Amino acid sequence: MLSPLRFRDAQHTKYHFIDHVLVRCPKCAGIAHVAPAVPASDGSVPSMFARRRLVCRACGLARDAAEERLGLFRGRGEATDPYFRLPLWLQAQTRHGWLWAYDPEHLELLRQFVQAPLRERAPWDIHGKKMTVVARLPTWIKSAKNRGEVLHAIDWIRSTLT
Repeated sequence: MLSPLRFRDAQHTKYHFIDHVLVRCPKCAGIAHVAPAVPASDGSVPSMFARRRLVCRACGLARDAAEERLGLFRGRGEATDPYFRLPLWLQAQTRHGWLWAYDPEHLELLRQFVQAPLRERAPWDIHGKKMTVVARLPTWIKSAKNRGEVLHAIDWIRSTLT
């Protein structure tokens, strides 16, 4: 696959990726899915504070979130989902730190950003989102000298989906 020459920031924040999160099932350690318990009836995107349900197709576990609080991961170490605080499925530890994504779309955005030698952001003087997902990435992920290692970790994470 040819690497794109340019990455243009779509100005997504981490809230864009939390509607459907892949986590490690607490019962069988397989892939579980966290999604809105009740889809929006009008076809719109559900609120990030909407009640969530955890479903594991491997073992049949189904659980509703006990509370409707959102707790986004901010720390170091193994990342967790914002609703059940379970470890994310899409994550890997590198020698620099943890690389993680909420869903395959988030992982693909990271891949596109890392592999592009030219990375463009919106000018600071226009109205809009300033601290996007890619703007908030750790320096070691943004560094060109770590590109190969980060892409290798992304490929490894993606391989766990099959």
